[in-house]
Amino acid sequence: MTDASPPPAMALDGVRVLDLSRVLAGPWCTQTLADLGADVIKVERPSREGVPGGDDTRGWGPPFLRDGAGAETAEAAYYVGTNRNKRSVTIDIASDEGVKLVLALVDKADVLVENFKVGDLARRGLDAATLLARNPRLVYCSITGFGQTGPYRERAGYDYAIQGMGGLMSVTGPSRVEIADDASGGGPQKVGVAVADLFTGMYAVTAILAALRHRDRTGQGQAIDMALLDTQVAMLANLGAGYLASGVAPQRAGNAHQSIVPYQVFEVADGHLILAVGNDAQFARFCAVAGCTELAADPRFARNAGRVRHRAILVPLLAARLKLRPRAAWLADLEAAKVPSGPINDLAEVFADAHVRERAMTVEMPHSLAGTVRMVASPLKLAATPVRYRRAPPLLGEHNEAVLAELGLDAAAIADLRERGAI
Repeated sequence: MTDASPPPAMALDGVRVLDLSRVLAGPWCTQTLADLGADVIKVERPSREGVPGGDDTRGWGPPFLRDGAGAETAEAAYYVGTNRNKRSVTIDIASDEGVKLVLALVDKADVLVENFKVGDLARRGLDAATLLARNPRLVYCSITGFGQTGPYRERAGYDYAIQGMGGLMSVTGPSRVEIADDASGGGPQKVGVAVADLFTGMYAVTAILAALRHRDRTGQGQAIDMALLDTQVAMLANLGAGYLASGVAPQRAGNAHQSIVPYQVFEVADGHLILAVGNDAQFARFCAVAGCTELAADPRFARNAGRVRHRAILVPLLAARLKLRPRAAWLADLEAAKVPSGPINDLAEVFADAHVRERAMTVEMPHSLAGTVRMVASPLKLAATPVRYRRAPPLLGEHNEAVLAELGLDAAAIADLRERGAI
């Protein structure tokens, strides 16, 4: 006998999201909403002769997905990583017919997410004020580089530039000491993934969930104004707070921590490891493992504030000790002593890690071009309303007929819209 019980409920069952965003911040937001159960309809540009349509990231490869014969498909891994659990429709919002279709979808939507330049959608009558007047329960989330107000509001915003403008690159990269010790030089660096985009997407999810709760209490939707630069400034966190308290702008510290010592990468006999001593008791335990208990007793180093002030003396002493043994030996002993530490894994090592596998951080989904596609899974672990993987990242326009039929259009009407280039 098979278990015929229905699957567990999802947190956002019944919530419909109209996704007019592309690239990363918006799609990251809407993928999270889709993972939580929302019905996300991704609206994309139709293809034209010689001009591919859809989200720009569909072509941002290699790597591209491969089909069963090993040949590259047209779907880039970048796109696949941010668009699961969605449905795709192609609508030309530059056309009157396309705008009418979007308005019909808005009438049935709970949330709209868009990342057009400021003013672009207003020219088409798809701005927040117009759509909230039409559907007062709508939660309308705009994601832009600089927000809907301010002197930069009309600028295009890109993660890389935002990391620079928002201060992150001023504290990321080799310290001046490291540059002096390294003939190859160095300077400010961006983070290896687009963190301003990703953080903005996640902050947008939080704002949307708060707005939905307000809507459910009052019946009123609202506009949400998310900006990459705002988010980047906010995520400076302790460094921003430190500057505001002291008036001193922190500088690049390389792999070291601005306020904690020892909290950095160290070279060992066969590579490198991270030592992340977060308090004085952990430092004492580290010194016991390393055979240098006199350092823990030294009044210059016994407390973290002293270790920070005297890091130029302490760090070389620790570095000399750590070079004496291989990584595995250090990690085993430090783990046993409950001293925070870890390896520096490449992505092959990450996805092979036993704990990552146990935590189910990859998922395989059926895909019409690739057969199956392996994806990074959601980190959200909800006991009562778990994430479900219902749909592979959609092909361009894959759900045109189904979504438009939900608007009451029959096959002839859909064919006519296609013939006129509206979809």
